[in-house]
Amino acid sequence: MRGFLLDERLANDTVSVSITGLCDLRLMKDRRWPWLVLVPRRAGISEIFELTPLDQVMLTFETNLVASTLKTVTGATKINVGALGNIVRQLHVHVIARFEGDPSWPGPVWGHGKAEPYSDNDMRTFVARLQEALSP
Repeated sequence: MRGFLLDERLANDTVSVSITGLCDLRLMKDRRWPWLVLVPRRAGISEIFELTPLDQVMLTFETNLVASTLKTVTGATKINVGALGNIVRQLHVHVIARFEGDPSWPGPVWGHGKAEPYSDNDMRTFVARLQEALSP
């Protein structure tokens, strides 16, 4: 998209899974939780209400699609969805698979311990599973 630049922190902490109609879908590099991030490819946007009405609808659709897919692929107990932006201002929506007994259950994932990286093989495998599940 014209003028869209991915925030450096998001680029460093995630890997691209796919480009949807509106968003860059990315996987957090933390294997403790299957954690996806949707980043609308629009320049200068930090709030959902700053998107056009059509983009708001697209973001809702894509968030629901990704959440449903993540639950199916992982068998998660619960899917958490949130758009905070207190540290990274660029609009992005977190979609996180949660399981009873995961490292921070039932609390939030933010600020809990240190990220544990995926092995290259595990990351490639999980990304491929997500891409296949998201394909029409």
